[in-house]
Amino acid sequence: MKTPHQVTPAEIAAAVADLKKQLQAAAAGGQQHIDVNDETIEQGLAKLVLTLVELLRRLLERQAIRRMEGGTLTEQQVEEMGTALMKLEQKIHELTTSFGLKPEDLNLDLGPIGKLLDDGG
Repeated sequence: MKTPHQVTPAEIAAAVADLKKQLQAAAAGGQQHIDVNDETIEQGLAKLVLTLVELLRRLLERQAIRRMEGGTLTEQQVEEMGTALMKLEQKIHELTTSFGLKPEDLNLDLGPIGKLLDDGG
């Protein structure tokens, strides 16, 4: 039977130092540099606001579908809500284009959590 290897304090210190080096390298590689000028600030703010509006539009759309399927909306309410949500979606696309963004730019990457918006639009 083989005896377990005894780890020395020097080996532990070397492993910790190596781990620190790897973490620092990963953190340095993941840092984003922010170029601050009038155009990037305006575009960044537009991206954030439009992303939030798109998220809210999708939530409202899902709620409307639930209410429609649940039978709590009249035909007229369904029609009005559908028209309003379509106009809002169209306006979001217009504003996205006017700020030089693409629709996929509104789907923020939240790192390990994934993308903010699901793929279905």
